Amino acid sequence: MSRIGRMPIAVPAGVTVTISEDNLVTVKGPKGELSEKVNKDIKVALEDGVIHVTRPSDDKPHRSMHGLYRALIHNMVVGVTEGFKKTLVMEGVGYRAQVDGKALTLNVGYSHPVVFNPPEGITYEAPAATTIVVKGIDKQVVGEMAAEIRAIRKPEPYLGKGIRYENEHIRRKEGKAGKK
Repeated sequence: MSRIGRMPIAVPAGVTVTISEDNLVTVKGPKGELSEKVNKDIKVALEDGVIHVTRPSDDKPHRSMHGLYRALIHNMVVGVTEGFKKTLVMEGVGYRAQVDGKALTLNVGYSHPVVFNPPEGITYEAPAATTIVVKGIDKQVVGEMAAEIRAIRKPEPYLGKGIRYENEHIRRKEGKAGKK
C-alpha cells in the first residue's frame, strides 16, 4: 500500500469538497477554487470531513496513480486555505526587481528590462530590491512561474551571480589557476 496514498486528507472548516460522478474533485476555500480530474480507476470518497483515496488493485499503474492523486488533492486543500509561495533571491551588481501594478519587471544585466505578466491566480511581490516572492493557490503554477523567472538568469558557479531560490545552495567553482 502506498504510504502517501493511504494517508487521509483532513478537510478544514470553511472548505467545501465536491466529487462529481466523472471523478472531478472540486475544492472551494477562502482563497479560491481548484479542481482536478482524477483517473476513473482511483476512488475518491469524502466521509465525515476526511477524504480517502483508494485504488482497485496492486497493479503498477494503480500504485503510481494512488499517491499522485492523493498528493494533488492535498495540495488543492492546502492551496485554498493557506496558499503557496516561492521566494527567489537575485545576486549581482545592478540586479533588481520591482512590481509595477501586477507585472514584475527585472533588471538583470540585459540591455532591456524583462517583464513578467502573471497568469490568473498568481501575484508577485518584491519586498526588497533583490527579492521576489511568487504567491498563488495552485502549487504547480507557483512553481512553474518561479522556475521561469529563475531561467532568465540562472546562477553561475564562479561568481554566484544570477537568480536562485531562497534555500538553494550554489556549488562554487574555483577560478582559473594562475602562472607559477
